[in-house]
Amino acid sequence: MACVTATNPKGGFTAKAYPGDNKTLLAFNFDNKQRTVNLAGFSIQVQPPGKPAYFLLNDLLFPTPNKHAVNQSEPPNSSANSPFQKYRWTHFTGQYHQGLNPAVGLYKYTVTPRYFDNNGNMLALDATLSASVTIDVGPFKKGALSLGFTRGYMQSQAFEHHFGMHAQLQPSGKPLQFDTSAAAGTDSTGKSYAYADEYAWMGESARVLVFDVLNEVLNDPTLSLKVFAYDLNEPDVVTILLKLAAGGRVRVILDNASLHTNKAGTTPEDQFTTLFNKQKKGKAAIVRGHFARFSHDKIFIVCKNGAALRVLTGSTNFSITGLYVNANHVLVFDDPTVAAKYSDVFEESWKDLAKANSAVAFAASPLATAPFTPQLAGISKTVINYSPHSATDASKVLNGIVTRVNQETGAGVANGNVLFAVMQLTGGQNPVYTALNNIHGSESIFSYGISDAPAGTFLYQTSSPQGVLVTGKPGKTTLPPPFDQVPSPPGHEIHDKFVVCGLNGKDPVVYCGSSNLALGGEKSNGDNLLEIHDDDVATAFAIEALGLIDHYDFLDRFANAKAAKTAKQGSVSKPAAKASVKKTKAVAKKAPAKKAAKKPRAPKKTARKAAPKAGRRTPAAPRSSR
Repeated sequence: MACVTATNPKGGFTAKAYPGDNKTLLAFNFDNKQRTVNLAGFSIQVQPPGKPAYFLLNDLLFPTPNKHAVNQSEPPNSSANSPFQKYRWTHFTGQYHQGLNPAVGLYKYTVTPRYFDNNGNMLALDATLSASVTIDVGPFKKGALSLGFTRGYMQSQAFEHHFGMHAQLQPSGKPLQFDTSAAAGTDSTGKSYAYADEYAWMGESARVLVFDVLNEVLNDPTLSLKVFAYDLNEPDVVTILLKLAAGGRVRVILDNASLHTNKAGTTPEDQFTTLFNKQKKGKAAIVRGHFARFSHDKIFIVCKNGAALRVLTGSTNFSITGLYVNANHVLVFDDPTVAAKYSDVFEESWKDLAKANSAVAFAASPLATAPFTPQLAGISKTVINYSPHSATDASKVLNGIVTRVNQETGAGVANGNVLFAVMQLTGGQNPVYTALNNIHGSESIFSYGISDAPAGTFLYQTSSPQGVLVTGKPGKTTLPPPFDQVPSPPGHEIHDKFVVCGLNGKDPVVYCGSSNLALGGEKSNGDNLLEIHDDDVATAFAIEALGLIDHYDFLDRFANAKAAKTAKQGSVSKPAAKASVKKTKAVAKKAPAKKAAKKPRAPKKTARKAAPKAGRRTPAAPRSSR
């Protein structure tokens, strides 16, 4: 793993930096507990390439700042004056200091432990106690694999500060096509912004990868594209696909389950189909189908002279909610062997969707009966399964994930861990759902999970060795000062489907892709499920999980009371203004920090049974530093 470590022997202090996708996980530790006596927290200074250094900001201030040593050249919310009281912190480049286009390259992070005197007053920053780590920060790429994530987080301080409380993601009437450079609204300062500005911020690196592939094909007349689409209404994606149709250079398999079609032809997918058929020329063609339930893949395959060169896949729908509201991931393989296999899946699906029993036909094909195991430079092992499967094969694939999850709790496994973000964990008898819903109860493993529909909610508790399972749909919330109230987004927050096992272990692995990890879906849907054994890839996904879970662990604590009929199911205990966040054993061992006066303690974890359908999702407080 490309982890960077620095230790300062004077204070027995160690700082580690783990690279993610345009973000860095920082973790801190001491060599013994005595070093934590009178600990006030950690100041973090960032030196980006070619730009001035700055301290990260902390929204939580001391109640009486003048009691403490103050750096007059820094604002009150600088971590130089208000240190972070956590043993890890995720830095998202940009936001306060670099805007929407932060620098890419080597970043130097200098972390300094801060201490109180015996009267509870914070002492001045002592640079002789600092530890500095330098790490490459930018888009994730390893060998032939590029990885990206949507940012989403519409219900965050960062989104509200950029786009205000009343941001609109589409013009009124929700047209399929519109000019995304048009003004969408104004922020709290009265400054105008365009839909494209919202999309760039919310879509983040996943959007970059999607349009990198589309524009590559659009701008090279020798290239063509094969597309699997489920939800389809992102206006710029639609425009490019229609241009390719007019040039005879695209074939599309588009889902036509009931949510994507109607007799009036008014769904976005129906509108797209009508426009496509009017504009198509040459070899351009479109097929509508849904196997036994859904054609659920989200895939681009780039071809030249009939040969596949490159493929994009993942959990991200080519829609406004998929790219800009949901938490999602995108993977791009610049590998002809992988692209060729996906092209085979496309051709088999094109053929089978014309049959009455399309799911049965695909499940019987060699593409579904045996996993695909490409050899990728720099990646230890990759396994890809394509569905729909037979019942036997579906169970085999999902039980393989359960076995790997359970291995982390086995005897002899040091610091076993499972981190996940999975859209749904309820509905039917599904082995993966059962395993992920139950693992938080184990005291022998670090588990950290989030779902829009978990079987229960178990918030972080400082005194408990059990795991954390939070919901991405807590319902309405009321955030306390100093946090601003933030907008409520439409649709799912957690649309990801990934599970990380064994971070920092001998065989770290991530399961990801479009599969909902359910037996019904594996038997009935067109999907692809990837299993990637690689420490850097697993780390990038783990950092994404940590951000999501920390964010919603905080938000879930401020969920407004439910109606009387649901109150019987339990409620989350009322918290203080900010919760401490559990630190993974897989990253750094936690030592107790002394909290500043009136800085809040984490509330106790309370099990809350989730309703089958969560209420409208509400804004959350900020996660780490955006």
